[in-house]
Amino acid sequence: MTLTAEKLVGIAMTNPINVQLTSRLPALGLDQCMLTAGCLFQAVWNQKAQRDPGWGIKDYDVFYFDPDLSWEAENEVIHRAQRLLQDLGVNVEFKNQARVHLWYSQRFGGTYPRLESARDGIDRYLVAGTCIGLDVVTGEVYAPYGLEDLDDGVLRINPANPRPDLFEQKAKSYQVRWPWLKVV
Repeated sequence: MTLTAEKLVGIAMTNPINVQLTSRLPALGLDQCMLTAGCLFQAVWNQKAQRDPGWGIKDYDVFYFDPDLSWEAENEVIHRAQRLLQDLGVNVEFKNQARVHLWYSQRFGGTYPRLESARDGIDRYLVAGTCIGLDVVTGEVYAPYGLEDLDDGVLRINPANPRPDLFEQKAKSYQVRWPWLKVV
């Protein structure tokens, strides 16, 4: 069975937290609001490993894009979201992708370009096959490198963010949890 965008969403929505997030997040009115990262791709790996779809998810990532670069604006979004989602009992991380270039080098080292959209942030994940987002308003799946690597359990360095040291750390952490994943 080939993994399609529809199948990915179906698998991701077997996690009840993803269902709640996609139904509630539009109420925040965030521009380019995308549910992204592990809560999507790990659901696929968990299904293949016959685990609960939420197994191993440490947080749920939400990207959005606001040209207001102030910490105060992002913090306001975080507080509004906490009030909206507090009953879920999970950690939901909100990141304004317009601001990432302001703090990235301090946190991870290296340089980081100024992003022009929430999708630009998804484009820069370390592992190409994990560059996946779900637009919470339209339901559209964004996967700039396709879904084949995810479906095949392949971990490949993202050519748009070639950071071999960080990629290796990330790939090893995934292989500890899903030993059948292959680094290429």
